[in-house]
Amino acid sequence: MIREVEGDILLSQAQVIAHGIAPQDPFDTGLALALRERWPSLVADYRHAAHSKAPQPGEIWCWSGVDDKGAVRSIVNLLTQDSLHTGHAAKPGKATLKNVGHALRELARYVADEHIKSVALPRLATGVGGLEWHDVKPLIEKHLGELNADVIVYEVYRKGVKADEQLG
Repeated sequence: MIREVEGDILLSQAQVIAHGIAPQDPFDTGLALALRERWPSLVADYRHAAHSKAPQPGEIWCWSGVDDKGAVRSIVNLLTQDSLHTGHAAKPGKATLKNVGHALRELARYVADEHIKSVALPRLATGVGGLEWHDVKPLIEKHLGELNADVIVYEVYRKGVKADEQLG
């Protein structure tokens, strides 16, 4: 079931937070920056993994870690954006609907395979990614709507406000 809420996704009680990034993302804007500040090892681990096997648009990269309060958090990084250039000159490009669709399909497979009960995500790929919500929302409904999990979409960001996610 998909529910739309207003609030701060960093305060989500969902088992997983999913968000969009680029293959060579510096995690320096938007939700990626907020996640980097809260879980610095997320970025260090991503960079290490990216050096071993370069992530490709449309894939996902899953991470779990502990925050400064001892809470475990799982984050699924959806590679929704392309890269501009390659190698050390690579910079994040814009998201594409094709990449979003592939990444959401991979997220759905991960949620089912790992028996995830709940996942929270923002208005995916509409900030830094540059896509329009009216184009992305149907992809979320198509790929995540039939999951046996609560899917919480943070439609409006309200810093410091805990959303009414209505989780079990």
